[in-house]
Amino acid sequence: MPSGSAAPGLGTAPAPAAVAAGASAGTVPAIELRGVVKEFRSHGETVAAVKGIDVTIEEGEFFSLLGPSGCGKTTTMRMVAGFEEPTRGTVHLHGADVTLTPPHRRDVNMVFQSYALFPHMNVFDNVAFGLRRKNTPKAEVTSRVTEILGIVGLGGYEKRRPGEMSGGQQQRVALARALVNRPRALLLDEPLGALDLKLRQAMQIELKRIQREVGITFVYVTHDQGEALTMSDRIAVMNAGVIEQLAGPRDIYEKPATKFVAGFIGTSNLLSGTVSRSEAGGIAVIEPGDGQRILVPAPGAGAEHHPGGAVEVTVRPEKITLSATPPPATACALRGTVSEVVYLGTSTSYNVTTSIGAEVVVFVQNAHNASDAAGRGDAVWLSWDPAHSYAIGSAV
Repeated sequence: MPSGSAAPGLGTAPAPAAVAAGASAGTVPAIELRGVVKEFRSHGETVAAVKGIDVTIEEGEFFSLLGPSGCGKTTTMRMVAGFEEPTRGTVHLHGADVTLTPPHRRDVNMVFQSYALFPHMNVFDNVAFGLRRKNTPKAEVTSRVTEILGIVGLGGYEKRRPGEMSGGQQQRVALARALVNRPRALLLDEPLGALDLKLRQAMQIELKRIQREVGITFVYVTHDQGEALTMSDRIAVMNAGVIEQLAGPRDIYEKPATKFVAGFIGTSNLLSGTVSRSEAGGIAVIEPGDGQRILVPAPGAGAEHHPGGAVEVTVRPEKITLSATPPPATACALRGTVSEVVYLGTSTSYNVTTSIGAEVVVFVQNAHNASDAAGRGDAVWLSWDPAHSYAIGSAV
């Protein structure tokens, strides 16, 4: 586990809420990747795992690299840690170019999915291991280990061994061992992957709480979009070695920049059509006929949808209302037939085959009368507020 010299106390880094203000005031980013490319040789061919990415991560930020297996997210983190050297481009930590600096001289620590705890040592000794290797005075070791165990919620567990603890507790020990060295940034590679669902969800909240309390920059690698949305200040969605979108969780979910992001983040309905007319305010209108219409706010300032141009629209399942009667003329509206009904506990999922040929998923919250919404084979109307239509890119 790489670690550098001790940084100031755990609470001295700026809080995430101050990230934007700090950046605008000219503070040096915690981590910066400039034109980073990583290529490997495989069976005589050159394979690009990372294809020229530029990322700036601010002090005190909880930043996630999100994407499917093989997208380049772990390779990117390993280049930040120093375990991989970029083929091209540079890595900067707190303003210093560390592209060729070995891992043990970078002021970062890393937490892996495998906890890598010493089974013959108790919790205190596991956490204190790095401090003792640096010949930290005994009194300071005791003080710092006690402090960090309190922060991660393991006060009173000092004498237990890893084998006597749950998976979630062992993960906290691994986190405490990384944080006790007071790194300026902590890198976490799928740290919750070995935990069961309920424990993983609980640990997501705990990780965010701990990050806010210690104020250290966290860089989190995951393929789980729920984890990234729950914890992150910003998310870089990666695919095939490139960043498809870099934004806050709400924008990533509500305003996906590409078809890949729309499909990877949660469940999304993708509707294709042709612009029939444009209205004041930059509204493009797709009109299949028979009272059906998809109203699409312009995707951004200066963007235009030209009549006859193609457009792809995404709308989330929970934004759609399912009914037997036509909606008001101000709403988006499609007709269809229910092809499948799936009870999900808190909601019911309806698959609807629409008249334009698209399969649309609708989530209906399970209120007392939710079971009466529709059944298989029923003819229904789907409607939603035009504000919930989001055009991916501009019309051709």
